[in-house]
Amino acid sequence: MFFMTAKCTLFGLKLGKKKKRKEKRISAKRYVKYLCSGVCHDELLDLAKCHFGNLPSAPEGGLPPLPPCSFTGSEIRVRDDKMPLAHLAIAVEAAGWSHPDTIPLMVANTLIGNWDRSFGGGVNLSSKLAQIACHGNLCHSFQSFNTCYTDTGLWGLYMVCEPSTIQDMVHFVQREWIRLCTSVTENEVARAKNLLKTNMLLQLDGSTPICEDIGRQMLCYKRRIPIPELEARIEAIDAQTIREVCTKYIYDKHPAVAAVGPIEQLPEYNKICSGMYWLRE
Repeated sequence: MFFMTAKCTLFGLKLGKKKKRKEKRISAKRYVKYLCSGVCHDELLDLAKCHFGNLPSAPEGGLPPLPPCSFTGSEIRVRDDKMPLAHLAIAVEAAGWSHPDTIPLMVANTLIGNWDRSFGGGVNLSSKLAQIACHGNLCHSFQSFNTCYTDTGLWGLYMVCEPSTIQDMVHFVQREWIRLCTSVTENEVARAKNLLKTNMLLQLDGSTPICEDIGRQMLCYKRRIPIPELEARIEAIDAQTIREVCTKYIYDKHPAVAAVGPIEQLPEYNKICSGMYWLRE
């Protein structure tokens, strides 16, 4: 079956309801058919017509309208002092896949980077936050993320800390975010652009990731973006673009915070929100 449901629910449905559910859920607009490597395009079309040609173009009654997503800054805390380390994620609302700000946010995400104690570079790493975390022994690891959806996204950072270093780590994370909004340099942006292009090309090493990339881009963009076009869009970004986009999405925004473990030292939410801007003369 091409739709997912609980096993007990599926077997509990009568035949008529199963057929009605199938007609409602399965339609041509919910499919992306893609192959890579040595595949004949005409042969793929013939197979698709043979096996999926009888699918309706739209579900019965039409596709349901999708209301716009609403992001609300908030927090959830699960304090468990029996856990050895605190796990914390903090994020702001970002852009969807097809939004023009997505590429600058990807570059900004690469600027923050990731780090853990097994890295050998230490304070010589390119990421400023990694240098601070290594020098001050502020966390076991951190990983920046930029998760995109259809019309919204999440841009933030996940970290694993000792209970005694949570407050300092959150402070330096927010300080680095504000630095992206105010004083990121051209050299840093150039390095991040090169690293982003390298990582994107390395992810296409093999038929399986290429298929995944084709399917994702067809769902998100309705086409597959050629690599030269994507490289050109990345190269068009400069430090001023990063400052403007980060100010739009990060500066003075209320983040979403999720934390679990020994989080006694995690600042209260209002204090975290006050760290999302600077007061300067």
